[in-house]
Amino acid sequence: MKYAFYPGCSLQLTAVAYDLSVKAVARVLDLELLEIEDWNCCGATEYWSQDHLAACALAARNLALVDPAVGQVTAACAACYLNLRKVDDLMGTHPGLAQRVEDALAAGGLSYSAGSVKVRHLLDVICNDVGAAGVRSKVTKPLEGLRVAPYYGCQVVRPYKDFDDPEYPMRMDELLTWLGAEVVDYPVKTHCCGGHLTQISETEAFELIRRLLQSADDYRADVIACMCPMCQLNLDAYQGRVNNFFNLDFKMPIIFFTQLLGVALGIEMEKLGFGKEIVSAEPVIRAKLNARPAEAEA
Repeated sequence: MKYAFYPGCSLQLTAVAYDLSVKAVARVLDLELLEIEDWNCCGATEYWSQDHLAACALAARNLALVDPAVGQVTAACAACYLNLRKVDDLMGTHPGLAQRVEDALAAGGLSYSAGSVKVRHLLDVICNDVGAAGVRSKVTKPLEGLRVAPYYGCQVVRPYKDFDDPEYPMRMDELLTWLGAEVVDYPVKTHCCGGHLTQISETEAFELIRRLLQSADDYRADVIACMCPMCQLNLDAYQGRVNNFFNLDFKMPIIFFTQLLGVALGIEMEKLGFGKEIVSAEPVIRAKLNARPAEAEA
């Protein structure tokens, strides 16, 4: 199965573990991810509030670079997925904007027509294209005994309803179940992590992060599984400061769902980016699974 792959900036920097684990599990699951040549930043969040046309053109340029023979692109980053999906939708529903974006692309020798590339999140690809049978057939190290809180964040499932319920999504829950993990009830699974609010108002940001950590702790989760680099960064990097601010003692590992998938597929933890997180996840995972270094490699 071939897919154009848009890595985005975060997977090259703060979310290297996501990038490593995505590529490792893709090899085992026979997903051919063809990285878009000369891709550029999707615009993240800030650009959309500064210059709407430029933001649309920036994201559309990546879609224009997708090989027409492939016809679909997948992204692992929540913001990247949302921005690519959003610009395709906007160009299809706003002809005036579409023409202006086309004019901008033409200046660079490119062109894009709405709907010509299907934008998908990696979770969608794994759950719907590989599927339960495909994933289970590759599992060599079930995650039995590991309690996981699935955290979706707010950007992948809203506003589009392409592959999951926007209020209470379940696809990551299902995937983790296929891997043998014990998925805990996590009522805040689509609550916002605050995004860049830590740079604007720490008090409000820390409270949003505290709620997410508290819920996982209340339901006795061993780890939180994320599908968004910003969510993982906020919950992991700011956990110590949240502890200090509220006089708490959270020690909750925050990792990417693809890292857990990789463990279940028998890939060595080092090749999945474990150790790059601040609150170490490897000790609790090895303890829960009574794990030994895996023999299988990606």
